[in-house]
Amino acid sequence: MTPELDSLLHRWLLPALWAAWAAYWWVASLDVKETARREPFVSRALHLGPMFLAAAMLWSPRLDVLGLETRFIPWASWEFWLGVAMTCGGLAFAIWARRTIGRNWSAIVTLKQDHELVTSGPYALVRHPIYTGLLLGFLGSAIALGQWRGLLAVAIFTLAALRKYRLEERWMRERFGVAYDAYRARVKALVPFLF
Repeated sequence: MTPELDSLLHRWLLPALWAAWAAYWWVASLDVKETARREPFVSRALHLGPMFLAAAMLWSPRLDVLGLETRFIPWASWEFWLGVAMTCGGLAFAIWARRTIGRNWSAIVTLKQDHELVTSGPYALVRHPIYTGLLLGFLGSAIALGQWRGLLAVAIFTLAALRKYRLEERWMRERFGVAYDAYRARVKALVPFLF
């Protein structure tokens, strides 16, 4: 495979994977519980804004600002396909988590009516498996792209996800108390057995 073909595949294959994920995400969002408590707009903007910026950096056709289109690893076909596999794995993990949390899910930090503490499936591996899956998907897409802007996008997305997860942790501790503390003691936040 040539760099030109990989570039064409990157331009269409990975965005198609993310678009399929987004379509599923939207359809699944139509069946959720009523919201009991929602984070304020400014708080949402502080993590959703950087997340959208990271996505735009990763998927814009050209972003040659400060050398961000320079490759961080030499071009190789295996690197593209490794990135595709990581992206697929990450998106599949996020979908598994979304299906497991069911009607308790929300795109923003909320507590739902009759909110349940879900600790099964991917939630037995990490407390925030949707973020874990999306981070793996972003990292895979960055590796497939092979440019510094991809790694910068991963860093921005990671910082935004950490901010959002900390807020969710606080709300879950307030809602579930000792049960959530016990869950936190036995299950790592984002990386199984590590963090």
